[in-house]
This record gives sequence, structure tokens and C-alpha cells, in this order.
Amino acid sequence: MYVGVSIVLLAILFLSVGLAVTKGSVDISIGEVYEIIFYKLFHVGNEDILGSGAIHDVVWLIRLPRIILAISVGAGLSVVGIVMQAIVKNPLADPYILGVSSGASLGATIAIMFGLGTVLGSNAIGVSGFIGAFTVSMLVLVISNIGGRSNSIKLLLAGMALSSVCSAFSSFIVYFANDAQGMQTITFWLMGSLAGAKWQEISIIVPIILLGIIFFSTQYRTLNLMLLGDEVSITLGSNLNKYRHIYLLITSIMIGILVYSSGMIGFVGLVIPHIVRMVFGTDHKKIIPIASLLGAIFLIWADVLSRSIIKGTELPIGILTSIIGGPCFIWLMIKKTYGFGGKN
Repeated sequence: MYVGVSIVLLAILFLSVGLAVTKGSVDISIGEVYEIIFYKLFHVGNEDILGSGAIHDVVWLIRLPRIILAISVGAGLSVVGIVMQAIVKNPLADPYILGVSSGASLGATIAIMFGLGTVLGSNAIGVSGFIGAFTVSMLVLVISNIGGRSNSIKLLLAGMALSSVCSAFSSFIVYFANDAQGMQTITFWLMGSLAGAKWQEISIIVPIILLGIIFFSTQYRTLNLMLLGDEVSITLGSNLNKYRHIYLLITSIMIGILVYSSGMIGFVGLVIPHIVRMVFGTDHKKIIPIASLLGAIFLIWADVLSRSIIKGTELPIGILTSIIGGPCFIWLMIKKTYGFGGKN
């Protein structure tokens, strides 16, 4: 079943890319889409027709980068959500649980309100969000190790404390800056968007996210053990503290990159892992690859909806994922047959 579902999801993902590129203000057939893609990748076809022109620009320069970014963000958030839930042994954990979202928000707020664009360039908000998210993640690690080795409870408490501090500083800066336009920019960024996708950034983002997913796919035994808790793992001769630190460092880099590229997109890293666990159980060997594929497909179509649901404008994708994800998560919570794994 697992192999069959994986093959089906891969086929759906491949088809979704072609179909999603056709959706928009300009009607393009799926045949034209794949002709342009194959020409750009393998130089197959007529250069005069496929190598330039309005359709080429819409497919290759605007829509396809956005869809590739959606795949990376959806897969990355889903896998990081699974890993975070194992690290803190909490089914309510999501990629932003350890204060990452508040750190990113503080970084973005500083960039907008203090005009850091002259220093960090045109993507100052994303760069500052990455710095804020990564800094908070590292501080969580440091604080959770004060007074003894960290564990899942200390990580959660440290994350909650730093999240409150970052939120307070963000509010403080916004209050005294009195900048209505800056407030609007921050709010829109925090809602998430894939509109700024460019091939130059994708060439960096995709390899990092892919390497992270591959790494965690090889760590399924340790992640399975984390669901049982530190006490059980010690009796089995394995100390999870070292692995927890390594995993948090890698997830922090992944989340920082995703925040940099798309802002804050909620519920993907919370709902997708639970849906996959409900069908395939709690074995990370199976659920990590499946969740990455399902998360990628979900975000592709969420992005298509976000730019087509209201004619003439684009709905921030974070709003849409929350509208979809909230009811789905409530439904999952009331399912009596569903279990998180380990000691429930």
C-alpha cells in the first residue's frame, strides 16, 4: 500500500504542476506547458516558438517558479512539522512552535520599520525574517540546556518564553513607529505569499529543503524512538539529547529558508502530518516521504485557489491554508481512532 500510494502521489504531483501552470489570467494548454518545460530542460522542440514570447515568459518566468516554490514550501513544512512533533513529543506542535514565527515576525518588523532595505537589498524583509527565525531557534537550544540537559518540556517552555518576548518587542516597535504603511506590509508578509518566486532563489531553496527531507528520511529509527520519550530511550541504550540538537539545527535552517521565501504559512506543517499518520500509522520511515508529497500537492492547489478565488486580486495563501486547515484539524481531533504514537 505504501509504495502504491507513493507512486500515485508522485503522478498526481507531476500532473498538478502541469495543470497549475495553466491556471491564471492567461489561458494556456497543458500541452504548451510541457512543451516549454521540456524545451528548457532538454532543448527539445522549436526554439523560435518555445524559447521566447509571451507564453514562454508566463510559463517559465512567472508561474513555474511559483509552483516549484509551492512544492518546496509544502514538502518542507510538512516534514519539519513531523520532526517537530517527534522532538517535543507533542501532537499539537507545528514548524513554528518553538518561537520561530515570533522571531521571524520581529526580524521582518525591524526591517520594515527601520528601513533596512538600503542595507540588505530588495528582499530585506525575507532576509530579516530568516535571521530572526534562526536566532530564536538557537536561543531556544541554549536556554533549554541551562541548568541541565534539555528535554521536550524545556524546549517547549523556552520556545513559549522567547515567543512572548519577540511578540512584545514587535508590538513595541510598531506602537512607537506609528507607520500605517509599514504595518500593512508586515501584516501581508505574515499572511504568506509565493508571488516573489524567482529562479535564482529557487536554485538555493530547493537543494536545501531536498537535502533536509532526505536527511530526515534516514533518521526514522531515532524519530520513532523520540515518540516513546527520553526515559524509554535511555533504557534502550540511546540518548536522544544529541539527536534533538542536530534535528533542531537542521529544522531551523529549513524553516528560516522557507520563511525567507514565502513568509508565514500556517497549518500545513500541523494538518498534513496528522492526515498521513491517520492513514499510515506513526512509522517515520513511511510518513516522511508521503507527507512531503502530500504537502507539496496541497500547497500547489492552495496557491492556485489563492490567486483565482477572488477575480482580479490574490488572497494571501496563509489565510487560505488556515481556513482549510482549521476545520480539518478539528475533525482529526474528534476522530477516536486516531493516535499520535508512543504513550498517548
